[in-house]
Amino acid sequence: MQSLQSFDNEMARINMVEQQIRPWQLFDNRVLDLFASMPRERFVPEKYRSLAYSDCKIPLSQNQMMMPPREEARMLQALNVQKSDLILEVGTGSGFVTALLATSGYKVHSIEIIKDYIEQAQTICESLGIGNIEFEEGDAANGWPHYGPYDVIAITGGFYELPESFKKSLNIGGRLFCIEGSSPAMQAKLITRVDDEKWLEENLFETDIELLINAKKAEAFVF
Repeated sequence: MQSLQSFDNEMARINMVEQQIRPWQLFDNRVLDLFASMPRERFVPEKYRSLAYSDCKIPLSQNQMMMPPREEARMLQALNVQKSDLILEVGTGSGFVTALLATSGYKVHSIEIIKDYIEQAQTICESLGIGNIEFEEGDAANGWPHYGPYDVIAITGGFYELPESFKKSLNIGGRLFCIEGSSPAMQAKLITRVDDEKWLEENLFETDIELLINAKKAEAFVF
């Protein structure tokens, strides 16, 4: 028999998809179905679990945040992850996006500078039967070419300006999601590698997110 809490979470997921995600230019049914089935509450810190399906950023430890669900969904839709895709995730965070990427693609290399995040995310993903993830502690603020080239790169923290090394780690036809700029008006972008020396950039939405730890700061103006 389904518990009352389980039913409540299921209804909250459906409401999140129908009221927050779908109206925000989400038309990929694969992504909508994924968000309707993935138990987001499992990845949220216990004291914020009541906000798991709310349209807001959720605090993690060490001044980091989970992106709002609709932004995570727009990222997944833009990346158009295929079952054969090799994926790099920069910033494991709660592990929720990691689980979404792994469910969609072939394999995820998830790099995180905060060790506690890796341990928590790995435990949750394993409990959900998601095993195609390699978690690794490290600083990927300037790139992580070790397992590339990649078909998909998902960067869940911000940059003032994306390092070129990430673009060069994409396969031809590969897609990269990043957020660039300065708070409070930052730009979420999709970058697609067209050939050896050409990339297309598409602005997706405006947002505000914490910079990756050790991401290069904006150059100060000198008068």
